[in-house]
Amino acid sequence: MKSAGFTREEHIKRPGDFKNLFKNGKRASTAGAKLFFLPNGLNFNRIGFPLPRGFGNAVQRNRAKRFSRETYRNFKAHLNTGYDMLFLVYPPSEKDSFSTRCVQFRTLCEKAGLVKE
Repeated sequence: MKSAGFTREEHIKRPGDFKNLFKNGKRASTAGAKLFFLPNGLNFNRIGFPLPRGFGNAVQRNRAKRFSRETYRNFKAHLNTGYDMLFLVYPPSEKDSFSTRCVQFRTLCEKAGLVKE
């Protein structure tokens, strides 16, 4: 498996997995984003990108998810493996940007202790 790719098995898709992470997952938060995470017992990470209700229109939602997926894809080589994660982004008060998303994700992973040393 290439480190820069983002395969189908790395996506969290089942509603039960989302509910489990929201209910039982540990949390880390920063301005505009929150990370829920739990060990999954696998040798790779799985991640989902839910958005809260009322997050803009379809264009804004798709852009937010695209930024989040690309951020994860670029940063996943620096993460410990074996976790399920949800990267929840809140509607921005200013213009949404890729660089802001990268800073948010890195900060959350460092707070959660998911970054390799």
